[in-house]
Amino acid sequence: MRLLEYQAKSLFSDYGIKIPKGLTSTNIEKGRKDAKTLGFPFVIKAQMPVGGRGKAGAIQKCHNADEFELKYAEIMQKVVKGEKTRAILLEKMADYKKELYLSLFLNRGKRCYTLIASSEGGVEIESVKNQVIREVGLGNVPKSTSEEVAKAIGLKDNSIQEFADLVQKLSKLTIEKEAELTEINPVAVLADGTLLALDGKVIIDDNAMFRHEELKKFQEVSELEEKAEKSGFSLVELDGNIAVVGNGAGLVMSSLDMLSDHGGKPACFLDVGGGATTETVYEALTLISKMKKVKGILVNLYGGIVKTTTVATAFIRAYENKIIDVPVFARLSGAESDKSKQMLSGSKTRLFDTVEEAINAAVIGVNKNG
Repeated sequence: MRLLEYQAKSLFSDYGIKIPKGLTSTNIEKGRKDAKTLGFPFVIKAQMPVGGRGKAGAIQKCHNADEFELKYAEIMQKVVKGEKTRAILLEKMADYKKELYLSLFLNRGKRCYTLIASSEGGVEIESVKNQVIREVGLGNVPKSTSEEVAKAIGLKDNSIQEFADLVQKLSKLTIEKEAELTEINPVAVLADGTLLALDGKVIIDDNAMFRHEELKKFQEVSELEEKAEKSGFSLVELDGNIAVVGNGAGLVMSSLDMLSDHGGKPACFLDVGGGATTETVYEALTLISKMKKVKGILVNLYGGIVKTTTVATAFIRAYENKIIDVPVFARLSGAESDKSKQMLSGSKTRLFDTVEEAINAAVIGVNKNG
């Protein structure tokens, strides 16, 4: 989940990272009130989950009420890289003497976080030559490393400690929120040597969201996800073409990871939960049927509180009512699994002894059928 700038800055503020004063709105009436509260001049910034907003004219300075009326309406209609403006942040301008770059990202290949800093900010980091890169493990970045990096990018005097403190705070946020990436670009160096986060990017690991109830306020819930929640199960839409169904968040997430490792692309995370009934599972399948991108369904179910026959009955009813018309690849184990396998014998559901076999068949089957 990629947070919008104002959401990322809200987290920054929670962790003591300094940000400019700003107010967020989704309509011009609220925007006018925010403008009056802030006072001119300020910057009008489109809130959308993509970079390149400045180059696209989605970030503009505003000096008076006439400019505000024109620019607010213009920026609200902006589309950048296919993304529409979701909100507008009005933010006070900062008087600063230098821009820096700072980020932490999860390097899965090396199983550590990597810190990147640069004496050049406000540009895409790929184009910057004088980067300082440090692999910093999975814990908080040591203060000594933060100070060494500060000196390596040319900071002096109190800015060294300011930068080290900023790295410590960003590191704490990154670890505690299980972020895949946190980035401040640019970091503004003010005249007194203090630092200010002028922009912010935070990407949270979707698989960790169930541990972070406090972050759910930032999620944009689709209509199907909202219906799922009302029906008593969890559904998260993803970008792939194979729906993943199971009981228990851990089981479903491990199935997602295994599917990805085998070259499959999950279309959704669907946890029927511990209190599932035939009716709720049937409703879940109904919602999946409305996701046109789904070309196959992977089921990894361990019967315990929820018997596998409960799920099998829902699938049979869905077949009878022509709700499901895509192939299903299932591994059923636990309570009443033998009976559920008999129930589904001869149906469109292909049954497997292991989840690995089911995943392999799903990836091959879906890719074969486009």
